[in-house]
Amino acid sequence: MTGSRINPEPKQTNVDKKVDKRVLLLYNDDVNTFDFVIKSLVEVCSHNNEQAEQCAYITHYKGKCDIKTGSMELLKPMKNILIDRGLSVTIE
Repeated sequence: MTGSRINPEPKQTNVDKKVDKRVLLLYNDDVNTFDFVIKSLVEVCSHNNEQAEQCAYITHYKGKCDIKTGSMELLKPMKNILIDRGLSVTIE
């Protein structure tokens, strides 16, 4: 078949987008219980129970864990709430 063909514009990839991706990190401490950390991750970061539990164990055994990725605007309120709860978190 001949004739002109309309080419759709190429799809944007994550590399093309100028989005500032950051990581919210949770650090291990000797103060908070597993149950409290899991509950906090569910309530603040919208993790499901299994995801929150896995993050808690990774944090315990490795010293830290990426608990959420996104923009600074998304992560900063979560960081502030988690700090208010006594958890040790940073955004990188």
